[in-house]
Amino acid sequence: MEKRSRDNAEHYVWGAGCDGWRLVDVPGLSVIEESMPAGTSEVRHFHARARQFFFVLSGEAVLECGSERHSLAAHEGVEVPPGQVHRILNQAADSLRFLVISAPSTRADRVNEE
Repeated sequence: MEKRSRDNAEHYVWGAGCDGWRLVDVPGLSVIEESMPAGTSEVRHFHARARQFFFVLSGEAVLECGSERHSLAAHEGVEVPPGQVHRILNQAADSLRFLVISAPSTRADRVNEE
């Protein structure tokens, strides 16, 4: 077992200046910390197998799930079932930090809607 943090996790960049750190990355489970600058959003997509839980660490998020919109503050989250089209947005003036917990991993399991 190894202590994990952004300091030693695999880092990647996505979207318009967004960052991700793979804290846990095994076939059955993925835990990713992500950061989104103000005014950024993800592309609408779904996962065929993975169930996800988005949990806000700091800032404010909007999570679109189908036609529903969930406003999330720090220490709030929403579960997204497999097959549900979704995306996360940061419409606030400050940056957003959140966890995405997926079971199984979302590697090779993402289908963009757009």
